[in-house]
Amino acid sequence: MTAGRQPFEAAVTGLGMVTSAGVGTKATWHAVTHDTEPSGVRQHEELADLPCDFLYTADLDTTELLGVATQRLMDRFSQLAVIAAREAVADAGLDTDSWDAGRVAVVIGSAHGGLPFYDQQHVAMTARGARRVSPKLAPLTVVNGAASSVCMDLGAQGPSLGVATACSSGTVAVGTAHQLLRAGVCDIAIAGGAESPISRLLIASACRMKAVSTRREDPTAACRPFDIDRDGFVVGEGAGLLVLERPEHAAARHAPVRAHIRGYGASSDAYAAVAPAPDGNGIERALRSALADAGVRPGDVGHVNAHGTSTVLNDLIEASVLERVIGTHPLVTSTKAMTGHTLGAAGGIETALTVLALEEQLVPPTANLRVPDPQLPIEIVRQEARQAAFDCAVKTSLGFGGHNAALVLTR
Repeated sequence: MTAGRQPFEAAVTGLGMVTSAGVGTKATWHAVTHDTEPSGVRQHEELADLPCDFLYTADLDTTELLGVATQRLMDRFSQLAVIAAREAVADAGLDTDSWDAGRVAVVIGSAHGGLPFYDQQHVAMTARGARRVSPKLAPLTVVNGAASSVCMDLGAQGPSLGVATACSSGTVAVGTAHQLLRAGVCDIAIAGGAESPISRLLIASACRMKAVSTRREDPTAACRPFDIDRDGFVVGEGAGLLVLERPEHAAARHAPVRAHIRGYGASSDAYAAVAPAPDGNGIERALRSALADAGVRPGDVGHVNAHGTSTVLNDLIEASVLERVIGTHPLVTSTKAMTGHTLGAAGGIETALTVLALEEQLVPPTANLRVPDPQLPIEIVRQEARQAAFDCAVKTSLGFGGHNAALVLTR
């Protein structure tokens, strides 16, 4: 934090989500806070020969929601982003016909972009030759495709950024939007993450890496963050986007403010491609930076929506850092057992869920957590959602390559 700089509170005025737990913010929030097990885990025939043959997939027909012509111009991750963006903008009460389009930024993170379309095109070329490859391969699959598609759909003409920092992409996107608003580059920013990594190639690689759960006999209980018997995450698809505004802009149009993004911190482990630094130094620096940026004390934090992937190392290292930096008092949860690990979209979805937790004063439980790992020195909410009074919450994210990010949110 720059000496003497006052914290900047970006107003959160709109939320939009598409997840395997539900289509829309209300449906996802209800599932995360009330359902006892995930409903979106499905086994896939094309993965039958792999150790992990199940994924979290969203139950929606994008053609019905977007129309055939629009749907054909995007890969599925971009389609999910557009659907979430439309909900977020409507929730914020924004009129896209009258807003100052040049002052509207779009920042969307994704780890893999249009991976399913890459898979399809590789199969087509292998089977029938290069002439069968679509000329739309590049524009549909690039990581910035979601941001570009949202800009075109809504007519936003400010800065448009595609963020790619692996599984921290959505959180970094929200943090970047916060910085753009603070710098006065824009008045409105639509930010978060989108991902649809339904790819045989990706899942095969994740199995070889031993990063994903192989509980084929009980896939709905496979993802179990912080559990002593956790054995890996389960890949999911989804999108989570927030509308952020400069506070004076939101006030001028009398927009209800759902929460504030008050602080942001990011760092790199500079350690390994797929493993977090054993001492947690990277995520610790990001977390301390976010708290300093927000001007809040560790004791002010009442809730943490953790990265909580259900891998042995991530959960242990992250929990140790939370205890070291913030203490044992915050109520901690991981919502990935309900949504799956949506990779680059996770930070967007989970930041939106943190906004709702602040708004409702309700901390979602960590689903599938049966026996908490006794090595974890944090208070994890389990079995059912917990009502609590708190004015400050934290969202943490870690990504392959050593990318770390943290956000501080306030009521």
